[in-house]
Amino acid sequence: MFKPVEEQLAVLGKTCLKIVPENGLKEKLEKSYKTNTPLKIKLGCDPSRPDLHLGHSVVLRALRNFQDFGHEVILIVGDFTGMIGDPTGKSKTRPNLTLEETRKNGQTYFDQASKILDIEKTKVFYNSEWLDKLSFQDVIKLSANYTVAQMLERDDFEKRYSTQQPIAIHEFLYPLSQGYDSVAIESDIEIGGNDQLFNNLVGRELQKAYGKEQQIVMVFPLLEGTDGVQKMSKSLDNYIGIDESPSEMYGKTLSIPDNLIYKYFELCTDLTDEELSEVKTAAETDPRNTKRKLARTIVALYHNEEEAQKAEEGFDKIFIKKDIPDEIPEFDASAFENEMLVTDFLVLSKMTASKGEAKRLIKGGGVSLNGNKVADFFANFTLENDLVVKVGKRKFLKIKK
Repeated sequence: MFKPVEEQLAVLGKTCLKIVPENGLKEKLEKSYKTNTPLKIKLGCDPSRPDLHLGHSVVLRALRNFQDFGHEVILIVGDFTGMIGDPTGKSKTRPNLTLEETRKNGQTYFDQASKILDIEKTKVFYNSEWLDKLSFQDVIKLSANYTVAQMLERDDFEKRYSTQQPIAIHEFLYPLSQGYDSVAIESDIEIGGNDQLFNNLVGRELQKAYGKEQQIVMVFPLLEGTDGVQKMSKSLDNYIGIDESPSEMYGKTLSIPDNLIYKYFELCTDLTDEELSEVKTAAETDPRNTKRKLARTIVALYHNEEEAQKAEEGFDKIFIKKDIPDEIPEFDASAFENEMLVTDFLVLSKMTASKGEAKRLIKGGGVSLNGNKVADFFANFTLENDLVVKVGKRKFLKIKK
């Protein structure tokens, strides 16, 4: 049923940053191979932000590799833990979500993950299934397995404690609750981003405390966003969404710094080792065209080759030929007055999420009407037929009267 262990190791550990214990993956695979039993691979899904981006794809692609080798992939949607809020990397307590919000976000996560995973071979659990059933006595028993000193070993907790920033008691329950997920499903391997190492190791320790066989932990690199500095995040607006249009995906990929070209190829595409070696050289000698290849490759992965080609042609038309796209979404303005504030229109047409965002874009010279930049927040404009509104570098809208 399974490929030889060495063949699996070569793929499964390829982009992995750290394995705990170091020889754990090999031992788990050998046991699986000998007993002809698939391993249970766990990934905890944070339902606070449901829109997935290329940063999420790093671990999802690792999961897909396990699936392709015949192992059992389990997504744990943290609907219960989402009500606590993952404190990882946060300088303050996160706002709580309702159970309904976490469930809704979890479904969106699952739908988008299907672009990478074989959903027919993916099991999904909501951790409220077991966490909601724990009595207060059970929670005390769970909490007794970790000390405050151990919790403060986490960088984010330690920094907040040393700078006298508040840490709510319930935040200590987050890693314990997430770790209990591993006990509940008896996972063999838990994977996650490098920032989840502490949380995932808690699961390993809790399995031991509850008399279960310990999982191994595999963590993967965090992918820097388009700014080249911070990890990819929707809240930082440096993300490339896996559900975005081909043109957005292509244009955003071209905006990454040259020094990240190889890393994106390595973590976000299916290139072979030989092809990656060629890309590494090309990224140093011809970054412009190598980055264009990267953008085409990523668009093709989440759409198709034809859409990738069209996205490149559309980009060239706008940014090289300084033209406007052939196909522009239209806005029916027939039901509105002839004049309107630019900021009101941008929100009404959903080209911006708020008036604040509209004002920031205008201030930065990012809004134009038929090629003429808008400079005044309080400017009125006439809703003329075929007037082209441009927001940022890639958003266009044509008014129809």
